[in-house]
Amino acid sequence: MDQVKHDFPTEIIELPSQGLIYPETNPLSQGKIEMRYMTAQHEDILTNQTYIQKGTVLDKLLQALIVSKIDYNDLIVGDKNAIMVAARILGYGKDYTFEYRGEDYTVDLSKLDNKPFTAKTKGVNEFDYTLPSTGVNITYKILTHGDEQKIQNELEGLKKLSPNSAPELSTRLKYIITSVNGDRETKTIREFVDKYLLARDSRELRNHIKETQPDIDLTFTTENGSATDIPISVRFFWPDF
Repeated sequence: MDQVKHDFPTEIIELPSQGLIYPETNPLSQGKIEMRYMTAQHEDILTNQTYIQKGTVLDKLLQALIVSKIDYNDLIVGDKNAIMVAARILGYGKDYTFEYRGEDYTVDLSKLDNKPFTAKTKGVNEFDYTLPSTGVNITYKILTHGDEQKIQNELEGLKKLSPNSAPELSTRLKYIITSVNGDRETKTIREFVDKYLLARDSRELRNHIKETQPDIDLTFTTENGSATDIPISVRFFWPDF
């Protein structure tokens, strides 16, 4: 008997970054990726207890769904968020129901837009910013999945040395900031974050990055005009939970 073959459909997903911050040699610079529809086999990934316990279940799912030949570690967080939303649509449909302030709301995920984004220099993941309180000039980058992994590994190492310490915020800033007044030395950046970066400047920098970095817009407005970010709860990929 001849084996029955199925050609499963795929979709092209537009990335919020438009590929502008990836080097031209990187396939992600095309600003789009190809993804396959979720199958029952992919649902096995979502229920894999080892992946769930390690906190890698969604990354494992997205890696299995991406058809394009890319390095997953190169993906910036905002592009990964758009891919996650696309995976949910391709797996369980565009309607997503969540609870907000005691009421259930349903949104059409296919109508979410990418945030406007403009890169200073095409192919370069680095941006200028002047800290408002001290006037210090810095450059920073948008974190990639690979950066997030390095941060997590460093935090786990620090926790072993000092179980009661949780320097997540300062550790992230040490990866985000790429230069201080033109000085790119890692030692200088880490010392600056630990000793000289004011809390109010740190907050302004984080808000600036949140507002300007490429990402999918998850803003939801209720009927009474209250705005919030669409919560990505356990029901996002487990709608029957």
